[in-house]
Amino acid sequence: MFDRPATGERALLVHVDERGEGSMVEEFRDLAMSAGARIAGIVRYPERSPDSKFFVGAGKADAIRGAVEACAAEVVLFDQPLSPGQERNLERHVSCRVLDRRALILDIFAQRASTFEGKLQVELAQLEHLSTRLVRGWTHLERQKGGIGLRGPGETQLETDRRLVDKRIRAVRDRLEHVRTRRRLSRRARSRSGTPVVALVGYTNAGKSTLFNRLTGAGVLAEDRLFATLDPTLRRLELGGGDSVVLADTVGFIRQLPHDLVAAFRATLEETREAQLLVHVVDATAPDRNERIRDVHDVLQAIGAAEVPRLEVFNKCDELSPERFGAWSGVSRMESAPGAGPARVLASARTGIGMDRVVEAIQTHVGRSRVTCVARIPPAEGRLRAAIHACTNVVEEVGAPDGASWMTFRIDPTTLARLNLEMRLEDFLAAPDRGNSREAARP
Repeated sequence: MFDRPATGERALLVHVDERGEGSMVEEFRDLAMSAGARIAGIVRYPERSPDSKFFVGAGKADAIRGAVEACAAEVVLFDQPLSPGQERNLERHVSCRVLDRRALILDIFAQRASTFEGKLQVELAQLEHLSTRLVRGWTHLERQKGGIGLRGPGETQLETDRRLVDKRIRAVRDRLEHVRTRRRLSRRARSRSGTPVVALVGYTNAGKSTLFNRLTGAGVLAEDRLFATLDPTLRRLELGGGDSVVLADTVGFIRQLPHDLVAAFRATLEETREAQLLVHVVDATAPDRNERIRDVHDVLQAIGAAEVPRLEVFNKCDELSPERFGAWSGVSRMESAPGAGPARVLASARTGIGMDRVVEAIQTHVGRSRVTCVARIPPAEGRLRAAIHACTNVVEEVGAPDGASWMTFRIDPTTLARLNLEMRLEDFLAAPDRGNSREAARP
């Protein structure tokens, strides 16, 4: 076995050329650079059935070894998932470290995580990834020692490490379960206040954080690199007319997102699943835009958020050529689905173009689920009156001579059902034919 170097930033990339898609090569290059790698070279090979020993076949493995020696690479990065055995065989063959796509993304996430929750989620994914690869570092301890004075308690070093890793995994999962409970309580409090949640989703580097900053003024990190933002951020967004929503900026998705990452970020992604609306931010300039949209849909399907209503915001319209922008003229005026709110909006989060249309589209989607009610609240029902102010959008309130209040408010069906159950709101709602009673009650 070779000695691993202390540093490993000089990288050789090995990419599967799927139907000659150049955008995939650029994305893989961006992933490696986001992890801090210095690209020493790129080796491509045609798509084929994976080899059980080297994944790429013996001939291509020899070519990779030659490329490593020629460019003095310290690490080889594969744009495909490798089994522990394939990684071990390749490392022995090319005499340097070998990492697959999953390990590369985990390394990027480890660099980006800054909050306690984010660090726990990344640690869980790393431990689960490591648990299948412990054999690589302890092959010399796979057998128990024998002889007088050398017989131990009956557990090899490898077994001890596995037990310690499993113990740590259970501890991290317990902590994440506490985080999940806190998030559930926070969502319950937001639900009781009647404030809808709108989650920004999309492919990484599509401009979600820039759009989030433009709409809310939050000032979260927004850079032109993959996974610039990892930890979720929530801010209130005023829509006008007294309406407001909680806007959530979530982690970006990517093609072939590792399943263990999806599982580790379950607590964070629940914000997406429980949202009332998903704003899918799409990079309008990406040549593989349709494939990226499909990849985001696949991730949403995997986390159980496929049925959540969706609004597509095609971002970076300021970077489109005049010809391409003209082809999107229908989108720039907001495309609407029959009987629903706007389906697509063309905008630029960097310059602010189309932000009014984005807010208008969100307001239309959120407002579709609300109903307008008129209620006469007696003076003795001060608690109900306070709940209506806290949980609904009060359009008008007029005092009556007897001290009662005629209140006109917009409310979502879930909050209406809760107030009916807890405070008998239905007993105070005005019948449709009593509209003139409120006018008569005006002072």
